[in-house]
Amino acid sequence: MSRAVQHHPAEQRFQWVEDGVASELVYELQNGVMSILHTGVPMAVGGRGIAADLTQAALTTAREEGWLVRPVCSYVAGYIRKHPEYESLLA
Repeated sequence: MSRAVQHHPAEQRFQWVEDGVASELVYELQNGVMSILHTGVPMAVGGRGIAADLTQAALTTAREEGWLVRPVCSYVAGYIRKHPEYESLLA
């Protein structure tokens, strides 16, 4: 399922609302490096692939902007290991 993930650059986060419940991926951008700090999906909407969609949106944005990625969040680090096409983004 593809979701219309919302990117809020001023707040340095990606968000998706499903069934009225907000999920987010939070990052910090410094010197062209996107440090992905946290991916949060509440249990009420867990198991629907939301974290994967948020992560894919963040990584796609990083690639489009020419940023490198530092996956501080363990979920994102695991996602990149499973999707080697994003390894070239690693800082």
